[in-house]
Amino acid sequence: MEERKVVKPYGDQDRSKKEEVAEMFNNISGRYDFLNHFLSLGIDKIWRRKAVKKLKEINPERILDIATGTGDFAIQSLSLKPTEVVGVDISAGMLEVGKTKMKAKGVDHIVRMELGDSENLSFEDGYFDAVTVAFGVRNFEHLEKGLGEMLRVTRSGGRIVILEFSKPKRFPVKHYFAFHSKYIIPFFGKRISKDGRAYAYLPESVAAFPEGKEFTDILSQVGYEKVSAETVSGGIATIYSGFKK
Repeated sequence: MEERKVVKPYGDQDRSKKEEVAEMFNNISGRYDFLNHFLSLGIDKIWRRKAVKKLKEINPERILDIATGTGDFAIQSLSLKPTEVVGVDISAGMLEVGKTKMKAKGVDHIVRMELGDSENLSFEDGYFDAVTVAFGVRNFEHLEKGLGEMLRVTRSGGRIVILEFSKPKRFPVKHYFAFHSKYIIPFFGKRISKDGRAYAYLPESVAAFPEGKEFTDILSQVGYEKVSAETVSGGIATIYSGFKK
């Protein structure tokens, strides 16, 4: 398999990507929710709703949200009426913001936020009916290992849904996205979050991520069944889905 370019937030050769990603999200956790919705013009909420609907047919009772951040995808998954939702993230700062949100919404008895590593999950095989991840797989240090762990903790017949940025191919979305990523995101991200590298890293990591057929091929190689990909908003993001045999 062709070796992929490793993109890290701060480019420190003495630290792993995992360590840098955790630091980056700790640094921006206090302004993350505002910036996330501001820079996406709120469209990310629509994408999450659409992604969660793909789980409806299996009526999941136990859902794991990987790279949960402050828990937006975990909260959206409550529309499916699960009995248990676990959000896992490597950033303690993001999780603290998420825990506060769950309490404020009165859902902390259903949604549990846990510090954890997506490549070394603490859950038993086949525990969850569904696993979700939004804008997180491109931050995995070892992509196949993280995807394999997600598959391991999913029950037979369970579904995995991944929402991730992609690169639009057609005018005018392609040109708008390129401008937005290169200028708008870093400009406002740096000034509001006070971490210039964090929002420069975002477009860099999107550019380096294997998308579309390249990513669905990886999912199939890892062991996912009935793999599919659906672009949204002209290709700005893609919803990937697969089942565990």
